[in-house]
Amino acid sequence: MALFSRGWRKNAAAGHDDETTTDAVAADSEKSVEDDSADSAGSAGNASAKRPSHLEPGPYDQADAPDEDRIDLGGLQVPTIDGMELRMEVDQRTGTVTGANLVIAGSSLQVQAFAAPKSRGLWEEVRTSLRDSVVEQGGTAETRSGAFGPELITRLPVKRADGRTGYRPARFIGVDGPRWFLRAILTGPALSDKEKARRFETLLSRLVVVRGSEAMAPQELIPLVLPGKRPGLIPQKATLIDPLERGPEITEIG
Repeated sequence: MALFSRGWRKNAAAGHDDETTTDAVAADSEKSVEDDSADSAGSAGNASAKRPSHLEPGPYDQADAPDEDRIDLGGLQVPTIDGMELRMEVDQRTGTVTGANLVIAGSSLQVQAFAAPKSRGLWEEVRTSLRDSVVEQGGTAETRSGAFGPELITRLPVKRADGRTGYRPARFIGVDGPRWFLRAILTGPALSDKEKARRFETLLSRLVVVRGSEAMAPQELIPLVLPGKRPGLIPQKATLIDPLERGPEITEIG
């Protein structure tokens, strides 16, 4: 199975000048996650660990979210912060909105919310599938303890403009909520800069997931819309563990 959306892959191919740089970013990102875990989660999956002070209690379910000005994207509500650019992933053939990218100073956090069973979360299962798929494609993947619990640090091989193979690092974050699962993928300079990473972590902790009461199959994408629109709540076609395929274009907002 493939793992990353077309937009992620396109950014990956042009993201760094040489393999040494990507290796350094990957190493720094692992150190950054380890540093955060010392402040928070001690060991992966330790639900009783102290939450880092820069995080809010979220990501929130709509029923528990505090009042705040947010951008309404249907299945997600995103806080407005200075310097953030919102880029929506839209399938040009169907018009379906499949994801949101929150961009700050050259780094990007892709966020998507999916339906989940009432009885269990999805992140452990998804994390295992992601790790196996990255390794099968010649990359590396390692589970680390981060600000939101177990996270996945990956290095995926990409073809550079000069024909050589480079490696694109990414940090996968998963949050299990009531009947929903939120997946976030962090890329860019924030992987190796702890303060920049914390800004994205704070942003993620302020997101709101709007699951709705409609019946949805597990791992079905919770419908998203462009800002200013209202969702029709028609189940969208996207999967948790199948993003190397040719996918949606990115539409910049604002």
